[in-house]
Amino acid sequence: MDKLLFGVAYYDEYMPYDRLDKDVQMMKSAGINVVRIAESTWSTEEPQDGVYDFSHIDRVLNAMHAAGIQVIVGTPTYAIPTWLVKAHPDVLAITPNGQNRYGARQNMDISNTNFRFYAERIIRKLIDHVKNHPAVIGYQVDNETKPYNTSGPEVQQLFVQYMQAKYPSLDSLNKAFGFDYWSNRINNWNDFPSTVGTINASLAGEFAKFQRMLVTNYLAWQTAIVNEYKQPGQFITHNFDFEWRGFSYGIQPDVDHFAAAKALDIAGVDIYHPTQDHLTGTEISFGGDMARSMKNGKNYLVIETEAQGFPQWVPYPGQLRLQAFSHIASGANMLEYWHWHSIHNSAETYWKGLLSQDFEPNPTYEEAKTIGKDFARLSNHLVNLKKTNKVAILFSNEALTGFNAFGFGWGAPGNYNDVLRPMYDALYRMNIGCDFVDPTSTTIENYQLLIVPALYAAPDSLLQRLNRFVKNGGHIVYSFKSGFSNENVKVRSTRQPGIINEACGIYFSEFTLPENAGLKDDPFKVGKPNNSIQRWMELITPTTAKVLAWYDHPVWGKYAAITENHYGKGLATYMGCMPGDVLLQKILQDAVTKAGLWGTDQQWAFPIITKYGVNENGKTVHYYFNYAATPATIIYPYANGTALLANEPVRKNQQLTLAPWGVTIIEEK
Repeated sequence: MDKLLFGVAYYDEYMPYDRLDKDVQMMKSAGINVVRIAESTWSTEEPQDGVYDFSHIDRVLNAMHAAGIQVIVGTPTYAIPTWLVKAHPDVLAITPNGQNRYGARQNMDISNTNFRFYAERIIRKLIDHVKNHPAVIGYQVDNETKPYNTSGPEVQQLFVQYMQAKYPSLDSLNKAFGFDYWSNRINNWNDFPSTVGTINASLAGEFAKFQRMLVTNYLAWQTAIVNEYKQPGQFITHNFDFEWRGFSYGIQPDVDHFAAAKALDIAGVDIYHPTQDHLTGTEISFGGDMARSMKNGKNYLVIETEAQGFPQWVPYPGQLRLQAFSHIASGANMLEYWHWHSIHNSAETYWKGLLSQDFEPNPTYEEAKTIGKDFARLSNHLVNLKKTNKVAILFSNEALTGFNAFGFGWGAPGNYNDVLRPMYDALYRMNIGCDFVDPTSTTIENYQLLIVPALYAAPDSLLQRLNRFVKNGGHIVYSFKSGFSNENVKVRSTRQPGIINEACGIYFSEFTLPENAGLKDDPFKVGKPNNSIQRWMELITPTTAKVLAWYDHPVWGKYAAITENHYGKGLATYMGCMPGDVLLQKILQDAVTKAGLWGTDQQWAFPIITKYGVNENGKTVHYYFNYAATPATIIYPYANGTALLANEPVRKNQQLTLAPWGVTIIEEK
């Protein structure tokens, strides 16, 4: 890409009256240079079986091209038309709750042969129709794809075939998954039961992996079709999303992002987050770091984020700009709002776009105009920002599934992301940039410090690789429940935490849930209110490890809570408990410092957030954000440069003032 893209999703089909020319005019005034269309309206594009109507698409493409606005065309396959369900009811997924009903989007079985036939047909018709239009720069395949919990008889049969290829011998499968328990042993492939309702975490974990593979294969299938028509210079992307807690939160349990992104030219993400008094930028940073890591450091597209959004998301003055440049600081090359206009009926009536239902200019739109102008003016300074980090978080879809099967104990709330996100958030608050890696990553050894949350399920080979990482000079911080079970979610029959004992220099055989427990003598100096632990408590005995913290408890006080161990040239830190946020930040600060990574940017902490990267001109660009409603001052510590937004010179050691919810961007000379 040679410029920053600033855009919106646009649905001419939803409009209550014809206002395309007026919308284009308002887009131009706002600096909008890209729109995304067509991904939601299969029933408009193919109103009856084999009858096609691309008139809405044509008029939008022509109007946008005349205005110099580029277009990303989406394949419309995530919401199926009524005639398809009428002709082939089997396209509706069968889930553990029964067969889906028509109405909601994403209710189909993405592996169903009838669905695939008609999906392929509309994809081919649509892409062939638009491929040569000069406005089209790329394609989005499907939309926030997941397996949608499809688990009917046909899917179960596909799973059995998958298992037969992986485990030719039933004896080996029965042993690997412990199927003798509760008479779950399978003695004939024809007797293989449905996974729905299984009590075996190994089988449930393997089926979850299989469902993620369905998504990977489905997106690769769509991408291969589009590639047959794609013209030189056009790209293919997809809008991945995250675990949803009313906003984008953590690792998506239903998709293997790294595997699914391999087929794409560029990764795309949807990032939604709290705002107003709850705006921290953490979700923007998290989603951006994950998207950048999907393609091994390549820049990415923010395909959806909020403009007004839910009522609680309407931004305070200045917040829309702060959010926009926060995306760019993480390496985004495109920022696109969902959506341009608010719709007037149906499920998302109160998920508002850049414009409200009256289509009139409003404060959010007026602020967007300033973003568009700055993106256009500064694009050659900010596009294709390259970031190099020395810290990475090792996440694992398999560990997520395995951990979530048992969590923090029977009936206790919380899941894998409740361990991962606090660790990420602590790094973010300390201005420590990080990437994400998974067990398939070939770049793990490039980092100086790995943060490893709840690596509950992992093969011997991965744990041995992590031991070598430490032995060769790397630093690791493990959380509790790491190394506990193998890749089949079968608990290791050795002293825990299994193979990583070698690098960690500890062992334990018992664990419990903390009741009024903390750390003895406040070793990290966080004060009594912050010195407590929560959720989990492993009773650790050190062998060669140094104890950083003992439990403060009348019974468990003889056990270690947090340890570190020199192993070869490196250092392994192990947390046997879940600290609170303040305590966790201090523990990670200690690890970052010992890894030699506590630097200039760590003089600031949230709400002052700083990020940096190198632009296409080879110059370092520093972003400074104030995530607070009050002004803040900083002393700029780097080489003389230019404050790009103000177009003013900045000297080293100059005092700078950040407005409430403000941002400044400095390019070194």
